[in-house]
Amino acid sequence: MSSKSPIGYIDIRVIAHATEDTEKVLIAVHNTLPSELKEDIVFNETRLTGYYKNPIALYQTRLIDKQTLIPILKYLSSKLNSLDKENLANNINIHLDKGNLYLRFDKQLAYVNTLKFSATDPIHFKIHFKNKTSKEIIALCEELGLLS
Repeated sequence: MSSKSPIGYIDIRVIAHATEDTEKVLIAVHNTLPSELKEDIVFNETRLTGYYKNPIALYQTRLIDKQTLIPILKYLSSKLNSLDKENLANNINIHLDKGNLYLRFDKQLAYVNTLKFSATDPIHFKIHFKNKTSKEIIALCEELGLLS
């Protein structure tokens, strides 16, 4: 792989509902990242109001440090089980759109340091690839071990 990162940025966002402990939600999202990066990443908080006037906190960040983007994908790959990787490979087209790879992880399991894909109340990752076709993104994901 070349020294120039094929990834432009990674956006991460997660919602903390009124019934959730925001500290635990932030621990969960930090558990999706390599330990050497956890302390350096700052999440911006936006206060929202739900349909029933319940308070919601949205935490989000954009990672742009080219030295950390590939290691983050390698870390995610190392934490996923083979069934999730196979499922992602079989359904990759629904996770790709306009140069972006969208991944959603189970927030509750991330809190206990386990990564598993989930569509229900997840931690959202948007990985933006610079000038890459879907075929090139899939090849890179295979190279990084994200697909099996």
